[in-house]
Amino acid sequence: MTAAQLALFNFPSTERGPVRRYPRQPGFKALGASEEAARHVAGAATRLRAEVLTELSHGSGTADEIAKRMRRSPLSVRPRLSELKAMGKITATGERRRNESGMSASVWKVA
Repeated sequence: MTAAQLALFNFPSTERGPVRRYPRQPGFKALGASEEAARHVAGAATRLRAEVLTELSHGSGTADEIAKRMRRSPLSVRPRLSELKAMGKITATGERRRNESGMSASVWKVA
């Protein structure tokens, strides 16, 4: 893959190969709105990731449960859980619970 192609997926290249920013920085799949949103939340995402990890250290939960305990939107918590999972900091318990929309959701815990 060329450097330009890698950059489209948020993977800039160096002489030693691609540099993966995700999960340490929010990722995006397409240039435009998705990229702009990722850049906009980048600073807050680091802090929120730490807050989510701290909350999980007090007990497991689904994304919606964690967001409710933190008084945050699930839309801001879910991506941080994905990042923490990719970093190996959290893991799914294997249990699933119904979330606010009635769907089955993974229960997360600190790894």
